[in-house]
Amino acid sequence: MKSLMSLLQYVLKDLGTWCCASTDRDLKTITVRVEHEGLSFLTITLADFGKELQKALDQGHVGPNQFASFSRAGGLPRFLGGFLDQVFDRSDGRLLEDPSVTCIWALRQFTLMWSKIFLPCTSVREKGAIERYLQNEEDVRETDRRMETAPELVADFARLGRLLWADIFAAVDQKVHDLEVRPKHGPGATADKLSGNAKWNQLEWTERLEQVFPHGEYLASSWRLFDRLADVRILEPGAERPVRVVPVPKTQRTPRIIAEEPTCMQYMQQALLGELECAVEADYLARHLVGWTDQVPNQHLAEQGSKDRATATLDLSDASDRVSYQHVRVLLRNHPWLFAAVDSTRSRKADVPRHDGMKTVRLAKFASMGSALCFPIEAMVFCTVVFLGIERELKRQLTKKDVRSLLGKVRLFGDDIIVPTEYALAVTTALEDFGLRVNRDKSFWTGKFRESCGKEYFDGHDVSIVKIRRFLPTNRKQVPEIVGTFELRNQLYFAGMWQSAGFLDRLLGDLKIPLPRVGTHSPVLGRHSFLGYETQRLCKSLHIPQVKGYVVTSRSPKSQLDDYGALLKCLVSDREKPIPDPRHLERAGRPFAVDIKRRWGSAI
Repeated sequence: MKSLMSLLQYVLKDLGTWCCASTDRDLKTITVRVEHEGLSFLTITLADFGKELQKALDQGHVGPNQFASFSRAGGLPRFLGGFLDQVFDRSDGRLLEDPSVTCIWALRQFTLMWSKIFLPCTSVREKGAIERYLQNEEDVRETDRRMETAPELVADFARLGRLLWADIFAAVDQKVHDLEVRPKHGPGATADKLSGNAKWNQLEWTERLEQVFPHGEYLASSWRLFDRLADVRILEPGAERPVRVVPVPKTQRTPRIIAEEPTCMQYMQQALLGELECAVEADYLARHLVGWTDQVPNQHLAEQGSKDRATATLDLSDASDRVSYQHVRVLLRNHPWLFAAVDSTRSRKADVPRHDGMKTVRLAKFASMGSALCFPIEAMVFCTVVFLGIERELKRQLTKKDVRSLLGKVRLFGDDIIVPTEYALAVTTALEDFGLRVNRDKSFWTGKFRESCGKEYFDGHDVSIVKIRRFLPTNRKQVPEIVGTFELRNQLYFAGMWQSAGFLDRLLGDLKIPLPRVGTHSPVLGRHSFLGYETQRLCKSLHIPQVKGYVVTSRSPKSQLDDYGALLKCLVSDREKPIPDPRHLERAGRPFAVDIKRRWGSAI
């Protein structure tokens, strides 16, 4: 905590220098409040300040109820007043005609950089997150009941779904029918606790999967291996293994709630995911409307929207947990093989940890985070609802020509949504009609601030910030903290916060960690610099400059695979991209830990 407060001082000095603002009183306020409130002042209270600032930028003024935990002078908080006075008019809190973009960046940088520190939540906050997960289930059921009384709305949703996705679904439908999908195992944990290469020897299948994906086609390289297939247990629907709902650390405010899928479900979900990705990429309209591998198009649209205000950025809360399975059924109902495939790979029950023990609930949502199909399917559902909102505003049915005219104005990456500003309210209403919750605090369309996919812009200027992810190290055994500090140091350096970067250099130096100057692609942990990299020697075989320093190393756990499981893994793998690790049959799975070793490495 002491080193974190020292870093805070240097960050405040750097930002004060950039903005010609005095920060002495701000530092006193922070010191006193941290003594009384603890680390939560940085991770929660300051983060709330940053979010209020963003909303004020969007609405064009500081509201009377904003920044409630800080004293005011005039229309603005006294805290960080040297920066705020260059952005807002203190007399009435209105945004200046020509606000300082540097001060906007500085305010965001200081208040929001602590919000993502990797910290466990209190048990109370974990329980609250679990209860919200269960409440979302009830909300989805309520939405389903409401939809039953609105057949016109469902019909419009189905019609627009056909307009947008019919060709994609038809292509994947044919692949499923012809048993041409290629499954694979994901890297994540599973409900049946299989990991690494053990997943390739799975002996559990479900009756629902069997109807669409016969286990002889997907669990063995040939039906002739009947002796191995004889051991496979086919589970009836009532005996299927539920997903395991678990909270994982995210921020001190709230954990992330994910669900660990059974191995067999995850295996075939990955197969459908691969086919959907290929079909979307091959379709001109679809690949310009949705994506789940490349965030850059959304970021570019957010930048342009901050400049010309032509597009709005919308964000959804608990997006995955509020997509009803009934929405997906409507979307896929004209494609029987694809629908059967998606239905068979969807887990219907979840084991949810409660204070009084584990509770098994039947799921109304399509899938929780953890399902390989969660992200792509939800993006298609959201996109369909977005066009429903646009259609309402236009008061006529959309055509393919209309959709083409909106390319470059509508784009979705999961629950990060970009739409034309004139349709923002109509789209928001449509999303809420389908039981989705629009996060108004992170949705922007009024002013010049836009945020999408981790990048933020004001009036065309990039005001994205550097965030600290881990505590600073106190010894060389704290490998994740050391690696995180190098990353933080280099990000601060390129952001122009050189006093802060220098402090981190001294902190790492005190731990006797070498600090060579390296290029941005060097495997060696070192300092990035505008002056380029240093050369300590030339590699005799490759003739490239090298430096000596710490290199991150990790080893997958031992996971021996041979016999039919090894044959299946090699045959199922992508023939165009062979498995890069020559020892993949000996070691597999996520490493339990990372280490750093001192050695020579490329300086470039």
